[in-house]
Amino acid sequence: MQNPLMQTIEALAKEKGIEADTIITAIEDAVLTASRKYYKTNENLKTRFNQETGQVDLFAIKHIVNDVTNEATEISLKEAQDLYGEEAEVDMEIEFPKRTDVLGRIAAQTAKQVIFQKVREAERENIFAEYNDRVGEVINTMVKRFENGDLVVEIGRVEAVLPRKEQSRAESYTPGERIRAVIKGVNRSAKGPQIVLSRTDPALLIKLFEQEVPEIYDGTVMIRGAVREAGDRAKVAVYSRERDVDPVGACVGMKGTRVQAIIRELRGEKIDIVEWSEDPVQLVMNALSPAKVQRVSIVDDRDRIMEVVVEDKQLSLAIGKKGQNVRLAAKLTGWRIDIKSEEEKRREVEAEFGALGGEAAGETAEEPAALEEAAAALEEAATAPEEAAAAPEEAAAIAEAGTDAGNDLKAES
Repeated sequence: MQNPLMQTIEALAKEKGIEADTIITAIEDAVLTASRKYYKTNENLKTRFNQETGQVDLFAIKHIVNDVTNEATEISLKEAQDLYGEEAEVDMEIEFPKRTDVLGRIAAQTAKQVIFQKVREAERENIFAEYNDRVGEVINTMVKRFENGDLVVEIGRVEAVLPRKEQSRAESYTPGERIRAVIKGVNRSAKGPQIVLSRTDPALLIKLFEQEVPEIYDGTVMIRGAVREAGDRAKVAVYSRERDVDPVGACVGMKGTRVQAIIRELRGEKIDIVEWSEDPVQLVMNALSPAKVQRVSIVDDRDRIMEVVVEDKQLSLAIGKKGQNVRLAAKLTGWRIDIKSEEEKRREVEAEFGALGGEAAGETAEEPAALEEAAAALEEAATAPEEAAAAPEEAAAIAEAGTDAGNDLKAES
């Protein structure tokens, strides 16, 4: 028949979710700590739990040597052979039993504290290891209380926290309410592992689709991307491995039953389901749904910039409320999207053509003036030698006229 202490150990191990050997080790360490405080010696003490009797045996370990230098931890070969016969040899260890019934109340209290500490540490380590491997998994929780805006929830026997920044602004919670959240991470802290949950992470949306859509669960339809602005809108890009399966229709379900179940879980968050394409132009056109796109052109392939032109009446729908639609589309595709209406694009093209026409007209107006200046310069150059040749004749005529005038004055006198 199993002793009562061993039954208690197994019950405690089951309750805390840890191994019974962990609790036994904690008991052995506790008695060892208490024994060292009581005996206050330099002996090499060791404890061993006896599962048959439920007692913890205490021993002082001594090493067999030829020459003893430390009596607390060593024993000579001769003394050992006197005690145990010729079987005792050098380098063997001998266990000397010591009493544990003299430890007293203070030692027992110390042992109790050590046991509690060891069990608590083992429980925390077990919780960390369990939930650290479940990061990204959706779990059911129950709201327990509020702490400075953060939500403390219960996951079975473990508490987790849903921080304010991981809560959807469109949602409100009450104690006792059951909610689903995704495990975002597990942090180590002095008070034990802290499980952090999220209701805004796109992983929650992906996991909800996996639960609601069998084609996604079995791998026929794949989710290639998901982006959210929690509480308002989300976009999901899906791709089918089989030509006969419509990925968007599979996610929507008959009369929208599948996607409506997810929308209810997310408290009315709108979800756009678009088909994934390896062609970035087609992907951007799909991602801007429900707006209809006229044409898409790649402006800069290296910096991943695209220009999208839509009808004038589709411009506000393509941009979305406060730019939400185009912002989510850019996140989903990984491209920077510049949206313009047809009227805006037409004015831009006209302005470019007008600028080009003005430059051409300026160039043609300058050509006649240049030709006239060149002709005038040539004419001036041609007349210059004639003027130079006529200059001596004019000087001679003036001189002759001056001589005649002088002779007339002399005759009068």
